[in-house]
Amino acid sequence: MCLGVPGKVVEIYYDKSPLMGKVDFGGVKREVCLEYVPEIKIGEYVIVHVGFAISKLNEEEAKSVFEYLEEMNKISEQLGE
Repeated sequence: MCLGVPGKVVEIYYDKSPLMGKVDFGGVKREVCLEYVPEIKIGEYVIVHVGFAISKLNEEEAKSVFEYLEEMNKISEQLGE
């Protein structure tokens, strides 16, 4: 099983090869390879797996995933894990 995490693109480095950028994962920003989604723009969402943006995600889908992850976190806290 692999895990892809949604994040919002906040920077894009056009002058480097491969295409890179910074992606915001709920306040945590990480450098990510954007080579697989060269059409991406700042403010759009991507799914990231092991440091690579593998697909574009619309804002509605991203918010849905964030809500699901938040609900999972609440359940985990209630269970004391």
